[in-house]
Amino acid sequence: MKKQGSYLKSPDLLPIAYKEKTIGTLGFSLMWVSMAVVLAAFAIGGAGVQSLSLGWVVLATIIGSVAIGLFVTIIGDIGIEHGLSFPVYMRAPFGTIGTHIPSIVRGLAASCWFGINTYFGATAMNGILNAMFEFNNWLICFFIFAILQLVNTALGIKAVERFTDLAAPVIIIISAWMYTTLSDQALAQGRGVWNWIESPVTGGAAITAFIVVIMSNMGFWATLAADIPSISRFIKAPKYEKNWVKRNKSALVGSVVALPLTQTFMVIIGGVSYIAVKNYDPVVALQEAASGFVLGILLLMVVFAQWSTNISANLIPAATIFSNVGGPKVPFWVGVMIAGIVGTLVQPWSLFNVIIPALLVIGGILSAIVGILFADYYLLRKRRVNVIELYEEQGQYQYFHGLNIAGLLSWIIGGASAYMLSTYSFVVGFLAGAACYYVLAKYWWFQKYKQAEIENPSDEAYLGITVGREWTIKTEAEIVPVQNDQPISVD
Repeated sequence: MKKQGSYLKSPDLLPIAYKEKTIGTLGFSLMWVSMAVVLAAFAIGGAGVQSLSLGWVVLATIIGSVAIGLFVTIIGDIGIEHGLSFPVYMRAPFGTIGTHIPSIVRGLAASCWFGINTYFGATAMNGILNAMFEFNNWLICFFIFAILQLVNTALGIKAVERFTDLAAPVIIIISAWMYTTLSDQALAQGRGVWNWIESPVTGGAAITAFIVVIMSNMGFWATLAADIPSISRFIKAPKYEKNWVKRNKSALVGSVVALPLTQTFMVIIGGVSYIAVKNYDPVVALQEAASGFVLGILLLMVVFAQWSTNISANLIPAATIFSNVGGPKVPFWVGVMIAGIVGTLVQPWSLFNVIIPALLVIGGILSAIVGILFADYYLLRKRRVNVIELYEEQGQYQYFHGLNIAGLLSWIIGGASAYMLSTYSFVVGFLAGAACYYVLAKYWWFQKYKQAEIENPSDEAYLGITVGREWTIKTEAEIVPVQNDQPISVD
């Protein structure tokens, strides 16, 4: 008979061994460069220069992207320390069944972004084919582009890393060309890119506009701040390193240096595109600023940029989540295909006009999860995790029928608070989620359901790479019968 609880032990969700950590500092930084080229970043710049000068938009972007980079690194320690993915660790603050609720929300959001970026890349692909062969059918391009990305992602993390290594320098080249060309085009129309504002605002309205830019930048990457463990578990880190900064050096360089630099430049491109042609979509801007072979090469670079972004930021997290929900019957590659289907069914070509409001709302909802993860991992468990129990249906994280009510209530409160104060969405959601969870878990839920790592705060028993441990989970294949037909785990 199949062992109960084995659905928690899907091979794709087991802790990553030390030898499987293949992403170094440069690799993770290049991954961020490739991930940060997205329509949302261009939209933030284009929307920002409508009421603020580009200089103020840039300052707000730097503040927002550095801040979210820190949040990403802080939560990413879960993956680096214990080799755990986002949906697996979520069993701690939400329960073995409860983890599916917020995880599916994140997976659906990632799938939608996959669809949006695929549409963006498909329009560039269509532009290339139109210029070369007078072919004009973006929908066919959409399906071709989607299939290529899904196959690439299904091949695994190493294939992803190799592709981002190629895409990153391509992105830098196209960005530099676009800035120079569009700036000249704007200047020819009498619009200096660093001082032109479409509808200037002052006083409180200017402050609000500035904060919206900050929160928009944070809101987009709130998705990755929540489930960064699904990627960070593959990042190289030294064993026996107790210093948090040194242990997370690769993650810090990528998230606090590479992300802000790339994000800021993409926002600038979006702003300059809007100033030059009154449209923040760089595909439209490119088609007005270039032609012939040059246009074809630049549009091809846009396709590469969306490809690499989708793989790392959207398909991998979504596929990992769907695989967790489905158990062993839904391997990683099936999760990839599910993400692709969802991203297509939402008709992403109709979502452009609501990107900025959506960033604020989605960012707030997901920031509450980031707050809960922070409170659970750092404030309550002190980075110690009873990892073996995360894979047991009747273990300590089973709670009440698989639900951690403290986590679910905190998510509702944090998400609702962020929605009501959407201008400050990420900050409000994070603080409300973290505070509610800390109080409810510490003084109520964990009084009812004792947690071994809290009751016995042993580093040797419950830390991972800091004490040189690689967590090993026994699967059914490693269970053998012994006397009296009682199973025992093979050492």
